[in-house]
Amino acid sequence: MKKIEAIIRHFKLEDVKAALTKEGIQGMTVTEVRGFGRQKGHTEIYRGAEYSVDLVPKVKIEVVVPDADLDRVIDTIIQSAYTGQVGDGKIFVSEVAQAVRIRTRETGDQALK
Repeated sequence: MKKIEAIIRHFKLEDVKAALTKEGIQGMTVTEVRGFGRQKGHTEIYRGAEYSVDLVPKVKIEVVVPDADLDRVIDTIIQSAYTGQVGDGKIFVSEVAQAVRIRTRETGDQALK
């Protein structure tokens, strides 16, 4: 199993969520996060004073999938989160050693269904 963490723009969340649902992905965790990469924040003016916003608000989506679904899910996220602008986000993939559904005690891929 693999855990996919995708950091994307806020306004792309619904597009990504709908695309993953259409692909049969049944569960995900969504967290509001802040950070920076190449975008490095921006400056804004509030009440006449200019200030720097160093940490840009983003959304992190976490999905755990069977190994066989990894490439399909990554492609779906890329296609639905893409704008072509700096700050579209990143995808990280890590190994998941075990998954257990608490209610039924199902383990492995069965716990993901």
